Amino acid sequence: MAVNLHIPSDDAVYPVAGIEIGVTEAGIRKADRRDLTVFRLSEGTSVAGVFTRNRFCAAPVLVCQEHLGGKQGIRVLVINTGNANAGTGEPGLKAANETCDALAGLLGLQSAQILPFSTGVILEPLPVDRIKAGLPGAIKNLAASNWVSAAHGIMTTDTLPKIHSQRIKLGDKTITITGISKGAGMIRPNMATMLSYLATDAGIAQSLMTQLARELADVSFNRITVDGDTSTNDSFIVMATGKSGLLVDSVAHPHYAALKAALAVAAIDLAQKIVRDAEGATKFMTIQVEQAKTVDEALLVAYAVAHSPLVKTAFFASDPNLGRILAAIGYAGITDLDVRGVKLWLGDVLVADKGERNPNYQEADGQRVMKEPEILVRIALGRGTVAQTVYTCDFSHEYVSINADYRS
Repeated sequence: MAVNLHIPSDDAVYPVAGIEIGVTEAGIRKADRRDLTVFRLSEGTSVAGVFTRNRFCAAPVLVCQEHLGGKQGIRVLVINTGNANAGTGEPGLKAANETCDALAGLLGLQSAQILPFSTGVILEPLPVDRIKAGLPGAIKNLAASNWVSAAHGIMTTDTLPKIHSQRIKLGDKTITITGISKGAGMIRPNMATMLSYLATDAGIAQSLMTQLARELADVSFNRITVDGDTSTNDSFIVMATGKSGLLVDSVAHPHYAALKAALAVAAIDLAQKIVRDAEGATKFMTIQVEQAKTVDEALLVAYAVAHSPLVKTAFFASDPNLGRILAAIGYAGITDLDVRGVKLWLGDVLVADKGERNPNYQEADGQRVMKEPEILVRIALGRGTVAQTVYTCDFSHEYVSINADYRS
């Protein structure tokens, strides 16, 4: 059950000039489902990516990193669901490269101009022959308007597609920004089974793209968690085709800040939609930590609260057993934390102050907030001026059922 997840209408999902998408059924794991997607990018498109830090990273992640480090220019993305091609060793690398070789041959490109992505079950061989057999169908289906189909095509345990699209005015140019993401479980970046593809028809110099992608990830996909598990396949790709006629060639460009801000809005929305559609989620929770000394200690506290099974199950039950939050703050890892300086709010309700229960707090007030589908947990540490925000969800019975039955 997704929590307040907005899906734009088809006519509000704007094609990005310079990008065509094809989606088809390849039978990778299940019959009669779209499971193979191809993005074709116009020549000159700037591309950058941020990937999982899991040491068991999937074969396609390794191939993507290698190809992005080349000089040929990325022209195609290929995404399969149903099989993660992770924990597959040298045969997995061979399969990922075979996919790139096959697609390059069909499109008259070099293999190094193709980025492969996989998502699904880990530790199983990739059925590369099915993928190669499905590629002509995906190519035949290429169209600028296939963003919605692609959002469906990359889903695994997601219940709804995740799409963001907007148009903004920069100078005399109308700029389109459209993106999709997928993910519902095994979500805890450092970069979740999470895939996201964000595109704009603004031009962005390739020299800016790697840092831009990292900064966008750090305010969005690196600020979400469902279950604390970092996937082997996490990938976030940013593409800028330049077809609008606007070229942003430095951070000093007069439109750089506005373009980056709009891209950040898109990335945050796509990231939050993953949490809203998390496996079994019934609550969307914002954990806001303020008055920290550093970003790192603010995130230590935010993630300690967001990852706590006791906190997450209490929110599922709408049970204001809020001592669990204080306990998580206390074990987060700030060894010199003075709890007398800590304040805790649940929504607009001050629960704890000076390290103890607020004398005016009433459990009925806490329960009122906890029954809402969207809840703000605000924590002031009383140590400094730094603030950070993390987005998470509750744990329900359905989360256990989904993950117990995932391979069956």
